[in-house]
Amino acid sequence: MERSFVFCLVFICFLVPATVADWNILKQKTHNGVKISLKNYCESWRINVELHNIRDFQVVPEECTEYIGKYVRSTQYSVDSERTTEECLVYLSTSCNLKKDGQDAWIFDIDDTLLSTVPFYKNNLGKKINVTALEEWMSKGKAPALDYSLRLFNEIKSRGIQIILISGRREYLRSATIDNLVNVGYYGWTSLILRDPANELASVAEYKSQVRKHLTSNGYRIWGILGDQFSSFEGNPSGIRPFKLPNPMYYIA
Repeated sequence: MERSFVFCLVFICFLVPATVADWNILKQKTHNGVKISLKNYCESWRINVELHNIRDFQVVPEECTEYIGKYVRSTQYSVDSERTTEECLVYLSTSCNLKKDGQDAWIFDIDDTLLSTVPFYKNNLGKKINVTALEEWMSKGKAPALDYSLRLFNEIKSRGIQIILISGRREYLRSATIDNLVNVGYYGWTSLILRDPANELASVAEYKSQVRKHLTSNGYRIWGILGDQFSSFEGNPSGIRPFKLPNPMYYIA
């Protein structure tokens, strides 16, 4: 009896891992019975992040880290992003009645809008954001420019529009942020707004909404916002045209 019991335990120990290992995305099907590949699954996950159907995720699914990593270093990512900036210019040229009185404004986010954090996330996809490590990386000021955003930045500046940079970066990173921006070609903005201790407890969406309210109360006409997170657009004042760049690497509320 005892030998039979031990045999059963051993059998179960082998069976459970085998059962868990037997489940994988490559054997999954849609509700319509269509078999899906890992690429299908990860591309669907990425698209639904961009559509804001998937929210508040803390990490990229482990099975998709390689796929997402390849995407943000791919030609497709560059094409997707450049299309966004091109649409900004179409909108500016066709839908904005600029007054050219010093009050026309455009808002840019910084990380993964003007500067790329892909070098940091190259080894950190699939992990919860380590804020200390990320800020240490930011403090080195080595983030590369996103070329398509730099071209848009310069075009907007050439039209006499005031450029306002609003970032979730903390105030103590101001010097490193300015140096990084200037070193990769960004200069001539009107204002750089970072989070100070007084608003660090607010969500990013609340913080950026309050900044926009302050800007509009000072007479700025904000024609558009370019950012990579929905928290850059949410809240009041409403009616500002948002343009979102792709970013499936992380989610900030």
